[in-house]
Amino acid sequence: MKIEKVAVIGAGTMGSGIAGQVANAGVEVWLLDLPQDDNPNALAERGLERLRDPNAPGLLSKAQEANIHLGNTRDDFDRLAECDWIAEAVVERLDIKKDLYRRLDAVIKPGAIVTSNTSTIPIRLLVEDMPQDFRQRFAITHFFNPVRFMRLLELVRGEDTDPAVIDLLADFCEQQLGKGVVPCLDTPGFLGNRVGVFAIQCALHAAFDLGLTPLEADAIFGRPMGIPKTGVFGLYDLIGIDLMSDVVQSLVDILPESDPFHAEAARIPLMTEMIANGQTGNKGGRGFYRDGDNGREVLNLASGEYEPASRLNLPLAERAERDGAGVLLEDDGRYGEFAWRVLSRTLSYAASLIPEVGDDPVGIDDAMKLGYNWIQGPFEMLDAIGVDSFVARLERDGMSVPAYLAQAAGAGFYRAEAGRLESRQAGGQWQPIQRPPGVTRFSELRQTLAPQNSCAVASWFDLDGIALVEFHSKANALDADSMAMLADALDRVENDGMRGLIVHNDAQHFSCGVNLQCVRDFFRREDMDGLDRFLADFQQTVHRMQTADFPVVAAPVGMSIGGGFEVVLHAKQVICHANSVTGLVESLVGVVPGGGGCKETLYRWIELLGCSDDISEACWKAFMNLGYGKTATSPLIARRQAMLRPNDRYLINRDRLLDEAIAAIDDPSGQAPFLRPELSLPGRPLFEEMVQWLEQSRDKGMFMPHDVNVGSEMARIVTGGDVDPGTTWSEQDFYDAERRSFLALVATEQTRTRINTMLDEGSPVRN
Repeated sequence: MKIEKVAVIGAGTMGSGIAGQVANAGVEVWLLDLPQDDNPNALAERGLERLRDPNAPGLLSKAQEANIHLGNTRDDFDRLAECDWIAEAVVERLDIKKDLYRRLDAVIKPGAIVTSNTSTIPIRLLVEDMPQDFRQRFAITHFFNPVRFMRLLELVRGEDTDPAVIDLLADFCEQQLGKGVVPCLDTPGFLGNRVGVFAIQCALHAAFDLGLTPLEADAIFGRPMGIPKTGVFGLYDLIGIDLMSDVVQSLVDILPESDPFHAEAARIPLMTEMIANGQTGNKGGRGFYRDGDNGREVLNLASGEYEPASRLNLPLAERAERDGAGVLLEDDGRYGEFAWRVLSRTLSYAASLIPEVGDDPVGIDDAMKLGYNWIQGPFEMLDAIGVDSFVARLERDGMSVPAYLAQAAGAGFYRAEAGRLESRQAGGQWQPIQRPPGVTRFSELRQTLAPQNSCAVASWFDLDGIALVEFHSKANALDADSMAMLADALDRVENDGMRGLIVHNDAQHFSCGVNLQCVRDFFRREDMDGLDRFLADFQQTVHRMQTADFPVVAAPVGMSIGGGFEVVLHAKQVICHANSVTGLVESLVGVVPGGGGCKETLYRWIELLGCSDDISEACWKAFMNLGYGKTATSPLIARRQAMLRPNDRYLINRDRLLDEAIAAIDDPSGQAPFLRPELSLPGRPLFEEMVQWLEQSRDKGMFMPHDVNVGSEMARIVTGGDVDPGTTWSEQDFYDAERRSFLALVATEQTRTRINTMLDEGSPVRN
């Protein structure tokens, strides 16, 4: 059996998200909800609107909407007879779900699979009244919100579920929906929410008990712990304080009384008052944070009043973000106490769940990384901190040590053995980590390898004759050392006859651009010659990627913006993730792309438009892309914006990128050569037309004064500026023009102010 048509019942946040991801996979899907009086399909239409949210688009592009059919459970229920998989995502009420299953059983075709998205109702209760045939085809598929972006799918089988059904769902969800499928036992909260909500509650209560402000707690319980920067209070606001309170209560209701979760679940009076006052978080415009008249404000937990959310300067947090969460535990102050309370309880709790929820740590670690965006799972974090020292401190503090944690003393939970990564089982034995065929996570593979060359910000590895370059600085920002590592790998491939080069990492983002602090260091020293040399070296290094006589593949995930995207632009083939975000955003901080981005944007628009005889239209397109700092939120949009070429492609599962990139190295047909001939430029007339447009837009209030300066430099590069029409430029001429404009802008006080505010306050000033 194949899954070729899907139905989702329930068009709320989760149901619409599931339907959207099915549509992204190119699979036909019906989205049904209860009929409404005036417009029977109103709820399903509202679900589709959610997918269109420009701030968190659930679809790769508008074209995917054609795969979605909207309906209701009265008029379109018979359509379910056509479907191979029916995913239920209705309200968490057992009686409503049971009534729906009885209706489904009378309509669906033999062999059709039915699943629930529940995380609070045991599977045995869901199907206890259903016939054996139905129970054999039933499972829980627990997605995480937002479905397009959160990689975790918890797959739960019941006592009667046919193993073939589980295999089919696992294959479909992994290969076509792009999920990291984690098999789960039918235990309360499964894995992700069981550990994740416990950690959040630990941080919440610890912050209140220790008198930390939301800003302080979020600064520690965030990136320094390898957790998303929303922290705990920001996450409560994001999810909704009322909704998050309901999630906590649902776990209270289903977990046994002996579970340590209950000690972290007590209601906090201030939060009860906030819910009553409508202070429910982002959806209500105010929660622990809000946007005030003079900027962002934070709630004073003692007074209940809002006050300015001044940016904190916490060197401890910065060191921990760079060197790992173990740094936090060395602190003797309140922040160290807060970190120890959260980590000691959370990591011990995770260890106490083995073997109740599974026999090894991989499932829990995967759940936290894929479902909560932790950089490391709890057991990986324990290995990084040091199991022995962690256990010793638990014992000093009189805390219990779970048996599975004690068992790992002296050895840890993971090890590299004979080129394989192994995990410790509940019984003490070691087993290789098994991934589906075609799935390789470089974060795991790199633990079995020694780099050929490495520095603080980048490394490169030899994968059986293929050089793989990994950026690994904060946000994978690029500097001179990053480019030196890339150049060294290019040298070795060229000189040693290696098969090719891949640029890839398994971090949240491929690269968020050039390290602005390095740029600031140059202009603070007034070392413009040094800055020029850095830009020239960057240009020539990426130029070598495009002109190499061997295969060069970029395999980016997450954001590839600014200088990071300039690296991607010069690969001979790009194999990216479906959720990749790409673009050249330098205009926001008052500079132009200086690593070949302006040049490459122009050439690609010429190719896309087929206008090599008169490039004026391509100049306008490039000017608009660069000036507005346009980004593409999917490869489909990127291709329309001339950011990807016809030979570039994307995969919906990011865990398959590395294997595909390796295969591409050995398939030269996918390597498109860069032909960058000299161009006849439109020159002065078009340049002046663009500058006039900028000035008129400024006068209408659309742009700030310095936007005109930056945009004028963009125009100067793509048109040739003050040159006669018909003047020809080579590729090197464009490189030189980029550097001249970059340096001219960095010399201005306005650009320096933008860069300073970006680095010091987190966003650039408009000036």
